[in-house]
Amino acid sequence: MKVLAVNAGSSSLKFKMFEMPSEEVIISGRFERIGDSANSFYSIETSDNKYKKNAPLNSHSDAVEILIQECFDNSVIDSLDDLSAVAHRLVHGGDKYPNSVILDDESLKAVESFTDLAPLHVPANVMCVRAFMEKAPKAVQVGCFDTAFHQTIDKERYIYPVPYEWYEKYKVRKYGFHGQSHKFVAETIAKILNKEEVNAIICHIGQGASISAIEKGKCIDTSMGFTPNSGVVMGTRSGDIDYGIIKYMMSEASMTFDEVDTALNKKSGLLGLSKVSNDWRDVDDAITAGNKQAYLAHKILVNSIVDYVARYYVELKGQVDALVFTAGLGENASHIRRMVVDRLNCLGFECDRELNDVTRLGKEGKISTENSKIPVYVVATNEELMMARDALNLMK
Repeated sequence: MKVLAVNAGSSSLKFKMFEMPSEEVIISGRFERIGDSANSFYSIETSDNKYKKNAPLNSHSDAVEILIQECFDNSVIDSLDDLSAVAHRLVHGGDKYPNSVILDDESLKAVESFTDLAPLHVPANVMCVRAFMEKAPKAVQVGCFDTAFHQTIDKERYIYPVPYEWYEKYKVRKYGFHGQSHKFVAETIAKILNKEEVNAIICHIGQGASISAIEKGKCIDTSMGFTPNSGVVMGTRSGDIDYGIIKYMMSEASMTFDEVDTALNKKSGLLGLSKVSNDWRDVDDAITAGNKQAYLAHKILVNSIVDYVARYYVELKGQVDALVFTAGLGENASHIRRMVVDRLNCLGFECDRELNDVTRLGKEGKISTENSKIPVYVVATNEELMMARDALNLMK
């Protein structure tokens, strides 16, 4: 059974096709700069081939056309009837969808109603789903919501201390994101620890970053909120700030609201703090060269992660089975993991420096000492595989 997992961003599209239930990846790729046809391109990878091509991509529909053709050209399918399901990562499901669902016209209209909550992503998501509905009408279309895994958070934790009418009339509340990643890692660490219901703190630290508290396998809190801009320091996003800064900068620097919003989303985080880059590897190089501004950015990033881990340790009443790092920085930046764990020594966490240093570049495993009160792990996330599993389960 072939299941295609598709992740459509505002100007990109990533995909992996799996043979299920063996979970073998048959073909994968990504389309970049969709909408900028003069500079758009895509890359494809199979078990024995890897290449990149320039192509005019005016819309996500163009990307879907090429994706399907590449599947034929690489002989991974003989007919679109070979495709059993297409699992779509949908950024927002509001408070309507606590699980992945089979998509039809009715549910797709419901997804479109969330456009105001994620205006950059929902239109691209819907366009991609409709393109596959047209091109592969026999394939089951499955919606996998980024917000779904966090719908188990209690009301006392997802309601903001603002006028309650904002929630009642406008649905202002914490939603959380990166749900497919947190769900995959929660299930994976439960298997590693041989537990049916795991308590864990999961640190998904990449260009976007979020931390979640997992109790008995369910999310009870997460750092991202109404938007993906809240929580810890990220590549270009500020994370938590005092909202009064917005009005202050509009007044003092004569900035418009849109200019401040752009600064907080695209010019802040590691990029804004370091004045070097949004990529932690470039920031590290700058630190090695003696750049004090880059070192400051590094320390603020670590502080923000420590703050949330400590908070969730308390929320879980200290009953934590594992602390887990995942995503690009979490899986590879061993020195940042070490700094975080060292700061958490007072809670009983202890890093094994040798294990930590070698656990990167695709290697997973335990990075804490035997004396550590709570084990610390690195687990490689796989959102696309989680989506394919959800599709398979729904089809069953």
